Amino acid sequence: MSSRDATRRSERLVSLDVFRGMTVAGMLLVNNPGSWSAIYPPLAHAPWHGWTPTDLIFPFFLFIVGITTELSLQARRARGDDERAILRQILRRGTLIFLFGFLLSGFPFFTWPPALEGASFLERVVHRIEHWRIMGVLQRIGLAYLGGALLTWRTSLRQQVGLVVVLLFGYWALMTLVPVPDTGVPGRFMLDKPDALLSAWIDRTVLGVNHLWVGGKTWDPEGLLSTVPAIGTMMLGTFAGKWIAQLDRPLADRLAGLFAVGALGMMLGLMWHWVFPINKSLWTSSYVVFTAGTGAVALATCMWIIDVMQVRRWTFPFVVYGVNPMLAFLGSGLMARVISSLWTWPTASGTRLSAQGFVFNTLYASWLPPREASFAYAVSFVTLWFLILWVAWKRGFVLKV
Repeated sequence: MSSRDATRRSERLVSLDVFRGMTVAGMLLVNNPGSWSAIYPPLAHAPWHGWTPTDLIFPFFLFIVGITTELSLQARRARGDDERAILRQILRRGTLIFLFGFLLSGFPFFTWPPALEGASFLERVVHRIEHWRIMGVLQRIGLAYLGGALLTWRTSLRQQVGLVVVLLFGYWALMTLVPVPDTGVPGRFMLDKPDALLSAWIDRTVLGVNHLWVGGKTWDPEGLLSTVPAIGTMMLGTFAGKWIAQLDRPLADRLAGLFAVGALGMMLGLMWHWVFPINKSLWTSSYVVFTAGTGAVALATCMWIIDVMQVRRWTFPFVVYGVNPMLAFLGSGLMARVISSLWTWPTASGTRLSAQGFVFNTLYASWLPPREASFAYAVSFVTLWFLILWVAWKRGFVLKV
C-alpha cells in the first residue's frame, strides 16, 4: 500500500471513530437524564410511529458495526487469515456481545428493595431469575452482528443485496399480512397496538411475559422478530464499508457516493413510511432504510469535515469515546443501575432515595428549572464517562470482544 493510501486509511478510521464516539456519547446522554419526567423532546424517543434524533442512535451504532466488520474482514483476509479462523472470530464475538448484554440485564442478579419486602436473599435471587429480561440492546447488537457477518461472510455483493431485500420485504409481509395467531387479525390493521402484533405474540410465546422489557410487559422493543430487520441495518453498514474501502477511488468520489446513496435511502424510507411507518420499537423496514441513509449522510459529513476540511480540534473527546464503546456501554450501564436502584437510603418521609436522586436534587434540581436540571445532570454523566474513558485511553486499555 502506498503512503498516500495509508494516510487515507488512517484519516478514514479517525472519521469513523469520531462518528462512533458521537453515537456512544449521544446514547449516554439520552439514557441518563436527571429525571425521566423532564426531558427535551429531541432527547426522548418518539411515542410510537415517527422518529426523533434519539431514535437514530441505536441504528447508527449497528450501521457502524457493519462498516467496521467489513473493514476488519478485509484486513484479516489481506493478512492471509484462514476463513475458519474468521468464522470462529465471528461466532465468538457475537456470542460474547450477547452474553455481556444478557448479564447486564440480570445485574445485580437478585431483586433489590423495595420490592419483595421481607423476602430472603435466596427468594430475591429466584425472583430475579424468573423475571430476567432475555433480550436488550447489546443482545440485539450481538445477534444482528452474528446474522449480518455470517450472511456476508462468503457471499457476493449481489447475493448480499438480495438477502437484504428478502429480510426487509419479508419482515414487512410478516408484520402486515400474516394474521396474528391469538386474534386472527393481520398486522396491518393493528400497527398502532404494540401488544397485538405478530412480533409481540412471538416474544410472549417464545420468551415468556416475565422475560420481556418491563416497560412493555407484553412486548419487547428488542424482541426476536424485530431483530431480523436489524440484521439488515448491519448489512447496509457493510455496503458502506465496502465503498469506503475502495482506496483506488478519490476521496471526493467516495464522499459523493455516500451523500447520494444516503439521501436516496432517506427519501425511500420516508416514502415507505406511508404504508409501513417508521418505528424504532418495531424496527420497521422503512426505519431501516431511512436510518441507514441518515447514517451514510452523517458519516460522509464527518469525513468531509475531518478529512477534506481538516477541521479536527473538536474531535478528541469523540475519538476517546469511539475507541472504547464496549467499556462505555457496559460501565455506564452498571453505574446507572447501581446509583439509581441499588445505592439507596431511607428518608424522613419513610421512602428511599437513590444516590442518583440525591445528586440530582442537590446539585441540579435545587436551583435549575426541571428540564435544564435534567439535561445538566445528563451532560455531567457524559462528561464523567469521558474522563473515565480518557484515563483508559491514556493507559492503552480498550475493552475488546
